[in-house]
Amino acid sequence: MEYLVSFITVFFLTCVAIKVLNPIAQRVGLVDLPNDRKKHVGAIPLIGGVSIYCSVLLVSSIVFEQSQLFNLYLISAALILFLGVLDDKYDLSVRIRIAAQVITASILVFGAGLYLTSLGHITYFFELKLGYVGILFTVFAVIGAINAFNMVDGIDGLAGMLSLVTFSALALLFYLVGNSWFILPLLFIGAILGYLLFNLRWPFESIEKIFMGDAGSMLIGLTVVWLLVIGVEADAQALAPVTALYLIGIPLMDMAAIMYRRIKKGMSPFKPDRDHLHHIFERAGYSRKQTLIRITLISIALAAVGVCGELFQVPESIMFIGFLVIFAAYNWALAHVWQILTWFRKV
Repeated sequence: MEYLVSFITVFFLTCVAIKVLNPIAQRVGLVDLPNDRKKHVGAIPLIGGVSIYCSVLLVSSIVFEQSQLFNLYLISAALILFLGVLDDKYDLSVRIRIAAQVITASILVFGAGLYLTSLGHITYFFELKLGYVGILFTVFAVIGAINAFNMVDGIDGLAGMLSLVTFSALALLFYLVGNSWFILPLLFIGAILGYLLFNLRWPFESIEKIFMGDAGSMLIGLTVVWLLVIGVEADAQALAPVTALYLIGIPLMDMAAIMYRRIKKGMSPFKPDRDHLHHIFERAGYSRKQTLIRITLISIALAAVGVCGELFQVPESIMFIGFLVIFAAYNWALAHVWQILTWFRKV
């Protein structure tokens, strides 16, 4: 009952924060304007991330067991949120963003003393231990997760829905092993639902639209990777390292595929374009709502495979090979998307 009250409270606090911050964002110019890549209408306030953080901060400070690890998370989250707000307002350079993300990752690695020490038995024959290399690996993992969720935030509701899938799976896995950190993803689920109410404007089309902004997508990416590292490295391990690949499958594969294609074209891997998965769905004739539903269902399927693999103790090497096959199929499908669509239309 206590957790249900916290869930409902964070939902309503997010809604209140949005209503309070909306006129402030309009006044200070924290809005998203349409351009060649952004096809929305009018100036949309970029306050989703700030609203989510404020509500989660308030409720978690009351219901969450206070610890140095939790406080360090709040500090790192505040830093990435601040970076995101600056990026939303001033469009920071890639170098500044990456430098700030490295500093944020250092709080997890050096402040909290948490980093990935092993990739598990993905090689089947032996455990792939990382040792101190795990420090560098974890820093790259933090940067990767932050940018994966940031890059996937391209149409209404997508980053929010994909993060709901990830946080739901994490909350379940943490709860099953009795890890109190399950409260944090639960609170994020409530807060994100409050945000989606305003972002998708369903069922109330009369309310004013808002966006998550880079502040929100980077906050979600950071929180996800914190939880993944804690879940892998906890005494009562909540998930194997390979399971993390399935829980963030769509953002991870989309980022890896798009960066590969950009580098192959001689472009910067961080240069924005309209070649993401959701753009391809749209060019194939699907509406944004249809695109959102289809990508979310794919994400749910991947997360379900990961959770089932964890619950039924499927060998990590099989799970890893399975993900590589899925990723290879994903890349092949993107490279031949138009041939596939033509074949489906003929059928």
